[in-house]
Amino acid sequence: MRQLTPIHRELGIPASYAADRRVAPYREAFEADLVEVGINDEGRPVRLIGPAAESWANMRLAAARNDIELVPISGFRSINRQIEIFREKLAAGQRVEEILRYLAAPGFSEHHTGRALDISSPGHIELDEKFARTSAFRWLEQHARRFEFTLSYPRGNPHGIDFEPWHWCWDAAGSRLNSGAN
Repeated sequence: MRQLTPIHRELGIPASYAADRRVAPYREAFEADLVEVGINDEGRPVRLIGPAAESWANMRLAAARNDIELVPISGFRSINRQIEIFREKLAAGQRVEEILRYLAAPGFSEHHTGRALDISSPGHIELDEKFARTSAFRWLEQHARRFEFTLSYPRGNPHGIDFEPWHWCWDAAGSRLNSGAN
């Protein structure tokens, strides 16, 4: 795993981030292990590791049988991409504390593993709390566990990440990857 301390220092991420958030860094998935599961609304491929992709396909098909369309918005995200996103937000004038409410520090995102998926629906592509009011979210709440997907950041989670009804992580055998963040 790459050395994160210098980049965190450069971005203004507190040295106590991991301890304060009760998180540990994630290993990045290998490119060779990633499978495309769709194209997002920005034209970027959405990729997951093979077993998560298979489970996603099965979950999406089951939802469709219930007239629910699930749309993949974001999957695997490299540490370098996380750094880019963080820098873009800083350049737009957002404060580090604000960014860390909904974006994990580089190295600490479940997206690095190729198991996390941001999910939406055709009537609600935006990644915001309003997704929690959709039939797609209600379906996920009732059925995602069968496909080994869990909601990573419910209200009041211990990691300091705001409620993210769109962020689900494939968690084979029900064991959390670690206590990392989005």
